[in-house]
Amino acid sequence: MHLPALPRLPAVSYVMPVLNEEGFLERAVRTILDQDYAGEKEIVLALGPSTDRSNAIALSLAAEDGRVRLVENPERDIPAGLNRAIAASRYPIIVRVDAHSELTPDYTRLGVEILGSRHAANVGGIMRAAGASDVQRAIARGYNSPYGLGGGAYHGDGAAGEAESAYLGIFRREAIDAVGGYDREILRGEDWELNLRIRRAGGLVWFSPALGVTYWPRASFADLARQFFATGTWRAVLVRKYGRANPWRFFAPGALVLGLTASTGALVLLTIGVLPWASAWTVLLVPMAAYLAGIGVAVFRIPDQRGIRDRLLTATTLVTMHLSWGAGFLRGIVFGGGRIFGRGRVVDRSRV
Repeated sequence: MHLPALPRLPAVSYVMPVLNEEGFLERAVRTILDQDYAGEKEIVLALGPSTDRSNAIALSLAAEDGRVRLVENPERDIPAGLNRAIAASRYPIIVRVDAHSELTPDYTRLGVEILGSRHAANVGGIMRAAGASDVQRAIARGYNSPYGLGGGAYHGDGAAGEAESAYLGIFRREAIDAVGGYDREILRGEDWELNLRIRRAGGLVWFSPALGVTYWPRASFADLARQFFATGTWRAVLVRKYGRANPWRFFAPGALVLGLTASTGALVLLTIGVLPWASAWTVLLVPMAAYLAGIGVAVFRIPDQRGIRDRLLTATTLVTMHLSWGAGFLRGIVFGGGRIFGRGRVVDRSRV
């Protein structure tokens, strides 16, 4: 992939899909407008058919600042919205942002510098989840820990270097154009899939822990379960499509659900006397005991917990993440993605 040298301060287009984000949208946009980057900027918001005040907030922001531009996204899906925003944007650097994320002030400046110095097609940084309520903080701890999401440099503080994917991303427009943009058929995991095609086309995806983004996750376990079931389902779709290009860690939650299902089935059969203890104990105990021990170790090691309640909430977060993701993965392997993707959030950060 041939990428020409960047000018010193290339103009930047931020692209953001918006659906039911009234509690997050204004703050997210203002962190973009407050970037310390000296080059020219614009923000293109792709507005889905929200049922809250998101579109009214977007209209107000656009009236207040001419750098904020609006396009419609009637399909409401994230990939379609990103493609529409990119098509409407004008500048050579594309920064993918989310309404529930907040950029550090130096994010764009540092990212563009790294993009040029590394001759990269895409650069991403650290996703640092945060929470306002006890439950949301527990969910954030799960996001920030490898025990929750199981890897990916952008969930920790890994060393800078070539990466498999990037959280959000600061792209060269030429790289996105070269691979045809986001795949509208991939409703979750769209970032990983786009970065895979960029890497296969010869582009470099680079991770730098110097770049930071605050992410506000779901604030209830029910919403978290729905989100992770959808994520697992669409990871299975990517496995069906790309096979061994997927890292092994994405298969672990599905295997976990199968193992725990076998343990539970054996327990039931043992209880009703169908299986004698001698023939059932290994199936019954090993998967379940190993998993519970792993949860115990994780809860002990994850930082920023205060007291028993925090640890119980952390354990609930991890189990919800693992089992929802794994169940979704198995569903997706068998049936494909369908329309399972977890439509827009409605949680207002100020109310939790």
